Amino acid sequence: MTRIAITGAAGRMGRVLIEAVAADENAQLGATVVLADDPMAGIDAGALAGLGKEMGVKTATSLASVIDDFDVLIDFTAPEATMENVELCRSHGKNIVIGTTGLNEAQKVRLQQASADMGIVFAPNYSVGVNLCLNLLRMASKVMGDDSDIEVIEMHHKHKVDAPSGTALRMGEVVAETMGWDLNEVACYGREGQTGARPHKQIGFETIRGGDVVGDHTVMFAAEGERVEITHKAQSRMTFAKGAVRSAKWVCEQTHGLYDMSDVLGF
Repeated sequence: MTRIAITGAAGRMGRVLIEAVAADENAQLGATVVLADDPMAGIDAGALAGLGKEMGVKTATSLASVIDDFDVLIDFTAPEATMENVELCRSHGKNIVIGTTGLNEAQKVRLQQASADMGIVFAPNYSVGVNLCLNLLRMASKVMGDDSDIEVIEMHHKHKVDAPSGTALRMGEVVAETMGWDLNEVACYGREGQTGARPHKQIGFETIRGGDVVGDHTVMFAAEGERVEITHKAQSRMTFAKGAVRSAKWVCEQTHGLYDMSDVLGF
């Protein structure tokens, strides 16, 4: 039985993660953590997630205070908080599953360094369908990339704070890697004014924010006379939560290292 802790437990994703753990017969909720000034501090995790039953886990305000109560942490918070949690888990022999987006290159290097001492799953998206799409993108890039203009279009709810989404960026990275390009050199994040003709060696990103959209992503390969679009639409956060719980159980069976969702799924 894998004991799982959830930080950011009072947030939209945190509550769904609690529900996902509660529904998994091979996982056990070990701890939930919220900010020190959160009014949900001290209440039972079942009440926090609106499950209509108690789970016997009181919500803490410090990860350090519950460090002995879990084997693996699921963290969908913010970059700085995530990196602090990585170091705490590293020093106590815990594993971590990271769904936080917006990490910079230096923070990603720190994850690689920390993985020498712990198991880390770091993925921009824990949906099985999205990770299937990443494989399809590799195939499409090999077949159509040389003859197509490539655009990545994504839409999320109005509360999302980073853009483009981590999933959109990963999709762009997969295409660029397949094409032998450096995404930093070919990415175009929006267009305005007299931009001139579109260069071929470019991956465009369009970001849309509004309403309560969980997450829509489309990668378009626009060639002369035809267009191929690979699209994924998430209708519930539960798809991400189930993937994160699956990753948490999986990483506890691995040796130290830095993994992503494709490793978990065996792609």
